[in-house]
Amino acid sequence: MLYLQIHLTLPAWVAETVDLQRRYVGDEAQVALAIELSRRNVELRSGGPFGAAVFDADGRVIAAGVNRVVPHTCSVAHAEMMAYMTAQQRLQRKRLNEDGGRYTLATSSQPCCQCYGATVWAGVDALLIGARAEDVMTLTEFDEGPLPADWIGELERRGIAVRRDILREQAREVLEVYARSGGAMY
Repeated sequence: MLYLQIHLTLPAWVAETVDLQRRYVGDEAQVALAIELSRRNVELRSGGPFGAAVFDADGRVIAAGVNRVVPHTCSVAHAEMMAYMTAQQRLQRKRLNEDGGRYTLATSSQPCCQCYGATVWAGVDALLIGARAEDVMTLTEFDEGPLPADWIGELERRGIAVRRDILREQAREVLEVYARSGGAMY
């Protein structure tokens, strides 16, 4: 049988964690939400140790995502990808900022090569990062894949501001908890 539909979901607890009425003002508040999503994903065993959220210019959440690779048997179900896809569906736009609005992706850890590529096309104006790729690869068994040597410069040349090491230690703590749990890919 040829499958004609793909169905990816976020765990129900995500809706309970994200406050759509709140304004998450500033880089730290936005990355803190991404880290909280990653932490809960590990604690509740609903996916890997990664969380992300897309925010509008007022700091309101447009969409959130957590890693769902193993539960969905789908290698593209990374937190950033889930956040991008959900935001695009909610706004009904393939490029989030095609309406002239400004959007930010906050992520608990630096995007891997797949999520980096998606960031180029998703239509965000800023990328906020908690842990670095070297943290992910040192503390877990994840392979983040190759990035251009000047990956930050490449994004910035495309109009995407990059800020990293935001709450880096808190993001690293989630990775460490995941690794201590045996790094099981749930």
